[in-house]
Amino acid sequence: MSPARTYTAAHWGIYEVEAGQDGAPPRLFPLTVDSDPSLIGLDQLDPATQALRIAKPAVRESWLEGGPGSRPELRGQERFVEVDWDTALDLVAAEVGDVRARFGNEAIFGGSYGWSSAGRFHHAQSQVHRFLNLLGGYVRSVDSYSLGAGRALMPHIVASMDESNLSHTSWDVLAEHTQLFVTFGGVPLKNTQVSSGGSGRHRTRDGLAAMAKAGTRFVNISPVRDNLETGGPVEWIPIRPNTDTALMLALAFVIRQDPRFDRVFLDRCTVGYDRFEPYLTGQTDGVAKTPAWAEAITGVPAVRIVALADEMLSARTMINVAWALQRAAHGEQPFWALVTLACMLGQVGLPGGGYGLGYGAMNTQGSAHARLSGPVLSQGQNAVPAFIPVARIADMLLQPGAPFTYNGVTHAYPDIQLLYWAGGNPFHHHQDLNRLTRAWRKPRSIIVHEQYWTPAARFADVVLPATTSLERNDIGFAGREGYFIAMKKAVEPRGQSRDDYAIFADLAGRLGVGEAYTEGLDAEGWLRRLYDENAARVAKAGFDLPAFDGFWDQGLIDLAPHDRPLIMHQAFRADPETHRLGTPSGKIEIFSERIAGYGLDDCPGHPAWFEPFEWLGHPDAARHPLHLLSDQPKRRLHGQLDHSPYSRAGKVAGREPVYLNPGDAAARGIVDGDLVELFNDRGRCLAGAIVTDDIMPGVARLATGAWFDPGADLERNGNPNVLTLDRGSSAFAQGCAAQTCLVEARRHEGPIPAVEVYAPPPFAPA
Repeated sequence: MSPARTYTAAHWGIYEVEAGQDGAPPRLFPLTVDSDPSLIGLDQLDPATQALRIAKPAVRESWLEGGPGSRPELRGQERFVEVDWDTALDLVAAEVGDVRARFGNEAIFGGSYGWSSAGRFHHAQSQVHRFLNLLGGYVRSVDSYSLGAGRALMPHIVASMDESNLSHTSWDVLAEHTQLFVTFGGVPLKNTQVSSGGSGRHRTRDGLAAMAKAGTRFVNISPVRDNLETGGPVEWIPIRPNTDTALMLALAFVIRQDPRFDRVFLDRCTVGYDRFEPYLTGQTDGVAKTPAWAEAITGVPAVRIVALADEMLSARTMINVAWALQRAAHGEQPFWALVTLACMLGQVGLPGGGYGLGYGAMNTQGSAHARLSGPVLSQGQNAVPAFIPVARIADMLLQPGAPFTYNGVTHAYPDIQLLYWAGGNPFHHHQDLNRLTRAWRKPRSIIVHEQYWTPAARFADVVLPATTSLERNDIGFAGREGYFIAMKKAVEPRGQSRDDYAIFADLAGRLGVGEAYTEGLDAEGWLRRLYDENAARVAKAGFDLPAFDGFWDQGLIDLAPHDRPLIMHQAFRADPETHRLGTPSGKIEIFSERIAGYGLDDCPGHPAWFEPFEWLGHPDAARHPLHLLSDQPKRRLHGQLDHSPYSRAGKVAGREPVYLNPGDAAARGIVDGDLVELFNDRGRCLAGAIVTDDIMPGVARLATGAWFDPGADLERNGNPNVLTLDRGSSAFAQGCAAQTCLVEARRHEGPIPAVEVYAPPPFAPA
């Protein structure tokens, strides 16, 4: 008889946990009903994964001996000293209190990126923000590295990205109605392994296959071919990176001249087309955005642009854009241009037509599951108004007091003395890591909660060991993912690790806000409260959840019986006055008076083509002739579990693989499996070569997430962010521009340096 199974949730899926027999550790299995499960999390309990767990609180040697601010240039290089919990908590509480007293709460940055746990209570971001808010607040970040430009732009022209992500037309509708699916940047299945808050059934592969079986034709406009798999034929149109906006404008130019151009939809549901059209035709700048003009920029033949416009007008067409396109110089523009193009086709709000902002970005897009809220731990109110766009952290540390613009307003970077980080790894997310390393020396103290010896932990002053999701009870839920999950503790905490909640409760007690932080509840009490509060909310929407004890015994609540087909903007199209959007006009804004009023040279009031800071048409391409794409990895979520056996099995020559076109590889004497150096003026890193004609000439692809392993002047593990550009997408959004990056490649010669980041850091005697 098989042992009973419980459940746990991670951002990459729901797993069934089978208790070990005769002292053996538990085993993890994919959710039985998941037709395309992710393998990322199956070896969380593998000894090789657990070997890098942080066993005890640890303090950087100089900081412990000399106090806050001591030898910050040694962060990431120096030994740690393990201490007991009381010592560690006393040190942290004293430093938090001293910084507040001497510099004020505006000198504390509360860092967290939200991906540390799919559980709704043991959610490091919520816990650290709740703790800091009770102490008077902290400097926060806004937006995300994945969607910095999109998050800033979209509320002005259609709706917030959160609303958009939860509103995409569902796969069943696409399979029934979509005749032509045109995607800029593919629909990469590797990205759809994950969702914020945890994935349920992985649906994208089946969704694409159903569309292909129904006869949908697919066109993938992308520098790489292998990011759209349907089980059927796909037309690949290679395009120079960062030039998609030019192609969209040329398609719009052709559509404008066609009798099928839908002015009726534009007049009913949009504003500002007449302000945009003079730019499109060249009346305002002397440059008509013709197919010939676009061919010179994009490399896509003008004749194919003309034909594609006709095909889009002749069929029920869904056009899609990958998030990667807005992680670039002027990343606001491809999103805005795509929405404009869809409006000119006139199919927004029709079954199977319109646009998608990220089919292939996460598992959520295309879901037909019910839209419900989940349990939420209150973070309280932040009394500090200062903030930064998330991708500007190095600017903040290097330039305290300097002005920056965001969303039309000028702000100033605060002077940060303390970084308190719980959840996330800035040495994965951020660009130009050599610059970030210099910036990381600025604060007098860096405190980190971590589970593993990640680069973020290695660059900290005080490291507090946190539990993993398998070592605690929690509630799993994610919007439109179709499940409530009783995440039951499977193993005891490793070493002396503690829940973030327990850590902050002890610190709050030392700092005089213990009762306010805990409200008299232990972790189980909070789970019951959050569940009951959520059950009351969803009951108002007609969903009756069992009492907490029933839920906990049941283990999994499946919402699939409540699935309904979804068509984005259907109600708005039917009656744009009754179902007004949240924009200033209530309609889709092809021209935004508000953005135009900001007077920004690099983000006008309508979609426009701007030459990127770096691209294959730039003079620097003579020295660095490869455009580097740094996409999401296949075997990780960001940098999570990079040290696991599953992640490391995908390495080449012991490093993250770099994909090169055969012509580019041959010109440099590179063959499959070679160790390769990628370099530009910002840095150098090693990677293992994969030579493939699935990538166009002049382009290299190196996924993010290999743990940062710096040597004297060479990153040893294949982290592309030693090469990427740390510059805001524009003065409007200040988003991440990682996809705007030129490099050169050469075969590595000479001694091969060892990768050191997969072993624990050095320790000094206690």
